[in-house]
Amino acid sequence: MRLALFEPDIPQNLGAFIRLSACLAVPLHVIEPCGFPVDDKRIRRAAMDYYDLARPVRHASWAAFRRDRPPGRLVLLTTRGAETFPGVAFRPDDTLLLGRESAGVPDEVHAAADLRLRIPLQAGARSLNVALAAAMVLSEALRQTSGYDALAH
Repeated sequence: MRLALFEPDIPQNLGAFIRLSACLAVPLHVIEPCGFPVDDKRIRRAAMDYYDLARPVRHASWAAFRRDRPPGRLVLLTTRGAETFPGVAFRPDDTLLLGRESAGVPDEVHAAADLRLRIPLQAGARSLNVALAAAMVLSEALRQTSGYDALAH
């Protein structure tokens, strides 16, 4: 199981992803460019003391990510998803991909996803915070694939 973040806009959300990645021992891939200056000092501040534990992998572009990513399904969390959460069977080698906070992902990224997953919301609600959505779906994915078993209890 892996997390991937497409061109994040908000450094605090990247910090939340790094902490989530570190605490649950799930690799994190950051697809650049980001909507803010990405330097280790800023990211380390946003991630607090979890940066070294998470060891995020940075990709210079979408093309670089596609070329270098590990095998497995690409599961895009999107408000335009055809499948609904939590009614999906996850696989241990899935990569959960989340888009920019301001714009999601372009059509090219939608087309590359093996599965497009939507979290149902009540009428009138647009979307959840991207880090919160990631935590919800990642938790269910780890539960289904016994991903919590390797963590200390």
